[in-house]
Amino acid sequence: MAYLIFLGPPGAGKGTYAQRVHEILHIPHVSTGDIFRDIAKKEDELSKRIREIMERGELVPDELVNEVVKRRLSEKDCENGFILDGYPRTVNQAIFLDEYLSTVGKRLTAAILFDVPEDVVVQRLTSRRVCPKCGRIYNLVSLPPQRDELCDDCGVKLIQRDDDKEETVRHRYRVYLEKTKPVIDYYSKNNVLHVVDGTIGIENVVSKVLEIVRRGKNDTCEE
Repeated sequence: MAYLIFLGPPGAGKGTYAQRVHEILHIPHVSTGDIFRDIAKKEDELSKRIREIMERGELVPDELVNEVVKRRLSEKDCENGFILDGYPRTVNQAIFLDEYLSTVGKRLTAAILFDVPEDVVVQRLTSRRVCPKCGRIYNLVSLPPQRDELCDDCGVKLIQRDDDKEETVRHRYRVYLEKTKPVIDYYSKNNVLHVVDGTIGIENVVSKVLEIVRRGKNDTCEE
């Protein structure tokens, strides 16, 4: 069992690492982005309230975000663990998560921060290209198309998203650091924060994560 939070700036590789850890440990990758996309398909009262807030262009309050995440984590596939990506974003959310886990007899194994310098993030994200037809994602450095900036599947000219342009990427990076620092400090004070160098290659990063999980399990057994 492993109950994990993945932290890191845009471009840190959280989604890639989560997919590999999911394949190895067989615990779900719970992305708040995916959760809110699923909400749009539902017609229950909570989903309607959140849709109305989002349609007004407002931020979803902590209490509603917490309720949505709690509902997702209470599903059967999360019984033996999960990888949370995109949550918690505030200290109030972090406190709520700890309290929820306590009520169901569980505790966080680790909050893992993938440390990636700003310039590396900029290089990764400004190199990203997307097929406007099928949505397939490429990277001109690490995962280039077979033909010059043309989708391998559709033959359509790839595009760069506005939020992948350098000025925007640098802004997003700095905002992330500013907004996330209190959450990082919270987990540091609670002795569950682990920092992993996010530039050492996918398999090396995943090995570090698995080592942290093993240590966390041993710590739990010793108590």
